[in-house]
Amino acid sequence: MTRFPALILVADDHSVVREGLKAVLSRHSDLRVVAEAVDGIQAVELAGGDIDLAILDVAMPRMTGLQAAREINRRAPDLPILMLSMYDREEYFFEAISAGAAGYVLKRQADQDIVEACRAALRGESFIYPAALTSLMRTYLDRLARGERPGRGPLTPREADVVKLIAEGHSAQEIADCLSISPRTVDRHRANILEKLDLRDRVDLTRYAIRAGLIEP
Repeated sequence: MTRFPALILVADDHSVVREGLKAVLSRHSDLRVVAEAVDGIQAVELAGGDIDLAILDVAMPRMTGLQAAREINRRAPDLPILMLSMYDREEYFFEAISAGAAGYVLKRQADQDIVEACRAALRGESFIYPAALTSLMRTYLDRLARGERPGRGPLTPREADVVKLIAEGHSAQEIADCLSISPRTVDRHRANILEKLDLRDRVDLTRYAIRAGLIEP
């Protein structure tokens, strides 16, 4: 940690969540919330200058927390990011890490975990809530027991873009035009994504995109 106290940005579209985080963090002299954002776009705009740590909700309007994390990571790769989520699922955790987050905190446990997560991120360390370790191991062993090949890991930024556009109802040609790639490449990405996430079709991809915060429900 290079500053005392560390200056923190909190981004969540629900004021009660922001106020709750501020109340918890204000009890600790080494942590201070100095900026608030109500969506991903505002978070990106504020995540610069004197900010030492950004806490982003996964699902926010205009630009999701995952999209904001990728953009913040591109602009300020040394700024640590924590993702805040209501989803206790391994794919969301992997998506957050893929987006450049140093940690993943469940909203229902934020009052217990957020301080430890902030301090870990500021030290340059990763944070994963304790229950996730058990969950990830159990899921992995269950898949092996069923003879399944576990997914190969989180989506790349390009794959996440493809999933988002598919979930929004765009055709392969429209996605190709948007991303400046060929329709054939879009189809290849789609096939790889379905295999990686163990999904079957567009409906499954749309459900995944909503749960992962790539699109608003």
